[in-house]
Amino acid sequence: MRFRLIKPTFAPGMALALGLLISTGANAAPNADELDAWLADKGLLSQIQQVKQHVSLKASELVVHAIGFLGVPYLRGGNTAETGFDCSGFVKAIYEQTVGFVLPRRAEQQAAATQNIDKKDLVPGDLVFFNTMRRAFSHVGIYIGDGKFIHSPKPGAEVRVESLAAAYWNRRFDGARRVDAAQDNAEPAVATALRSQPKP
Repeated sequence: MRFRLIKPTFAPGMALALGLLISTGANAAPNADELDAWLADKGLLSQIQQVKQHVSLKASELVVHAIGFLGVPYLRGGNTAETGFDCSGFVKAIYEQTVGFVLPRRAEQQAAATQNIDKKDLVPGDLVFFNTMRRAFSHVGIYIGDGKFIHSPKPGAEVRVESLAAAYWNRRFDGARRVDAAQDNAEPAVATALRSQPKP
C-alpha cells in the first residue's frame, strides 16, 4: 500500500483571512465578534473550522493508530509490527501509515527534519525526544496528550505509554518537535509525494 502526504489547499479568500489575522496580531487586535462576523460574511469561518477539524482528526487518528501497537516488542532496527520496532522505526511507521509522511529513519535525523516547539505547546501527534545514550536526540516517542507519550523503549520491552513527568524521562527530556512544518527538511520521498499532488 502506498501513502500520500495530504497537502491542505486554501482558497484565495482563506489566504486573505489568514493574512488579516496575522497582520492584526502585529497591531491592535480587532473585536473577536466583528472578526467572526466578517469571516462568516465572506464564507470563510466554516472553512477555517473545517481545516481545524481536519488537523484535529488527523492527530487523533495518528494517536489511535499508535496505541494499536501497544505490546509490540522492541527490536533494534525494527520497522514493522511483525518483527518489532525500535523507537525511531515506530515513529516512522506510524507517520507513514496514518498521514503518509516519510520521516528519516534515525531519531536524531527526525529531530533535524522537524520544527522545534516549546514543551508547553505539545499537542497529540508531536514528537518528544530524549537523551538516553549520552547524546542528544537518541530516543523518540509520540506525544498522545495529558502529559503522556507512546514509544518503543528498549530491548526486552514493548511499545508502551509513559508519563513525561516520570523522573527518568523528565531528566532526559531533550525537546519537542512538530512534524507538519517539516516539508522542506524531510526525506526526498516527501518532496516526491508533494509533487505528485494534483494542482487545485
